[in-house]
Amino acid sequence: MRRLVLGLDTLPTLRQATGSREVDLAAAATLAQLAGVDAVRLSVNDDLKPVREEDVREARRAARRLELRMPPHQTLLKVALEARPDRVLLAASGREGAMLSGPLDLRGPNVVIDPLVRSLAEAGIPCGIVVNPDNESVKRVHGEGVPAVEFSTRAIIDLPSNERRVELERLSDAVRLASKLHLEIGIAGGLGFETLSDVLEHCPAVNWVVVGRAAITRAMLVGLDRSLRDLRALVS
Repeated sequence: MRRLVLGLDTLPTLRQATGSREVDLAAAATLAQLAGVDAVRLSVNDDLKPVREEDVREARRAARRLELRMPPHQTLLKVALEARPDRVLLAASGREGAMLSGPLDLRGPNVVIDPLVRSLAEAGIPCGIVVNPDNESVKRVHGEGVPAVEFSTRAIIDLPSNERRVELERLSDAVRLASKLHLEIGIAGGLGFETLSDVLEHCPAVNWVVVGRAAITRAMLVGLDRSLRDLRALVS
C-alpha cells in the first residue's frame, strides 16, 4: 500500500513566527500515527532553525517511523546519527531560518554526497535524494547507489493547466524510469487535497507521498484526525 508521510515542519515554523512555546511535536506524531499516517518528517538546516535538535529528539521518541530531510552537509550528519531516522532525504539547503528547500542538483560542482551516504549506510540508515522530476536526475540518483528518489512537485502544482499537463507527463516518465531501475519513489512539495489525485493519476507507481502544510491547514478546520484520515483515503 502506498505510504503517507506527514511533514511536521509547519509547526516549528509557526512557533518561530509567533514566539509560541506550545508546539508539541510528540503529540502531533502520535495523533498522526493513530490517524493512519505511516511516517512523520522533519527538515533540518545548518542553522537548526526553525526545526531544532530537541524537536528531532522529541519526534523520534514518539514516532514509529521518522524521516529527516536535510542538505548533504557533514555538519548535520551528527544530528542524523543521533536520531537514527528510518530514512534520510538529501535536499538543497533552505534559506536561513526557513524550511523551504528545493531539489538537489547533483550536477553542481560543490555537491559531494558520497561520504555522507556511506556514513548513513554504515549506520543502517536508508537514504534517498530529492530531485527535479526528469530522467537525467533519475540516472544520476541511480548512479549514486542510493535506494530511493523523491521527486519535487512544488514547481508543477501552481502552473497553468496546459503547462502543468506537460510537466506531469515529464514526472510520469521519470517515475517509470525510476521504477525500471528498482528505486523506491516518493513525491513531495505543494501537494494537498485539490492536487493529489491529479498527480497520482500520472504516477501510480509512487511508493510514498509527503503532505505537510495542506494537512495542518485543513486540521485547523476539521481537526488533525479527520484531515489525515481524508488524506489517507486519497493516497490509497
